[in-house]
Amino acid sequence: MSTRDRLLAVLVAISWGLNFPAIHLSLQQFPPFFLVALRFALLAVPTVLLVRRPAAPWRWVLLYGAGFGVLQFVFLYWAMDAGMPTGLASLVLQSSAPFTVVLAAALLRERVTARQGAGILLAVAGLTGIAVHRAGLAGGATLVPVLLTLCGGLGWAVGNLGNRLAVQAAPGEPMRLLLWMSVVPPLPLLALSLLVEGPDRIAGSFDGLATATGLAALGGLAYTVVVATLGGTGLWTSLMSRNPAGVVAPFSMLVPVVGIAASWALLDERTSLPELACGAAVVAGVLLGSMRRRVPGPAGRTRLPAQPTGTTSAVATAATPSPRPVSPSPSDVVADTVTGAPAAADSADCASSRR
Repeated sequence: MSTRDRLLAVLVAISWGLNFPAIHLSLQQFPPFFLVALRFALLAVPTVLLVRRPAAPWRWVLLYGAGFGVLQFVFLYWAMDAGMPTGLASLVLQSSAPFTVVLAAALLRERVTARQGAGILLAVAGLTGIAVHRAGLAGGATLVPVLLTLCGGLGWAVGNLGNRLAVQAAPGEPMRLLLWMSVVPPLPLLALSLLVEGPDRIAGSFDGLATATGLAALGGLAYTVVVATLGGTGLWTSLMSRNPAGVVAPFSMLVPVVGIAASWALLDERTSLPELACGAAVVAGVLLGSMRRRVPGPAGRTRLPAQPTGTTSAVATAATPSPRPVSPSPSDVVADTVTGAPAAADSADCASSRR
């Protein structure tokens, strides 16, 4: 991997990490469910008008959009609106990685290796530690946002399976698949917003857009759509197309680091030491599950061992979109979004994410 590509990978991680403070700013103006509908509508309208539909069966595109676009962001935005710290949200959302592997094993009959199992257990231990710590604060009220964020991670994992099945049916269309996934969320989320938040609250959110809060909210929304989703995912797709996925994927673990640091610097949010320690366990578990053992190759070089059929390829590329234009093996699991396993053709995941 060249120095230039390393710098680009770091740039993508920074753009995705800064996405969480951008969401925070937008939530100061717009109600959460309506904000998610608005976010995807800004992508869906030009997609329908300008982008040819992917060849994947529509049912898999719907599953991808329902999990990644609807469930993930409904719960994430709801959690942040309910008081989930911005930096901590970027960390807890990494739960999508172990969720993806578990769902793939249960629903797609994919075998989990011992290394992945250990990574899952370590990540779950870290997430449990965060939940226990939050349960002891403010009479347990701070636990609810953590649970909502975990539900968002589970939604991301469901979307990963939909993405996986869509990519298998029509490889080589990661960006087109990502864009058409954005067509799924707007209408159901608008209906949910009207039902839960009500027309008055939606209409009231457009008042004061010329104020500092309103302009910051619009800037955060523009950042989420243009920089984090289109720019970040586009760069990530390019990186994965010319570098081994296993080399690029670990850079996604910088996302919660950037998210926590940016929340501290920009929003004056402090993450406690117990939460940082548990978060380190989550990141370590995700990395442990995503790393592949190297074996000696010719002339003293090392190579990655062939992956056994039916084995999941990574625990932890939850924040990793993975796209190489190759037909994926049925045994690879996508744990990404924008929340990717190192399967070459799975670029569209994630990205978003990250958020």
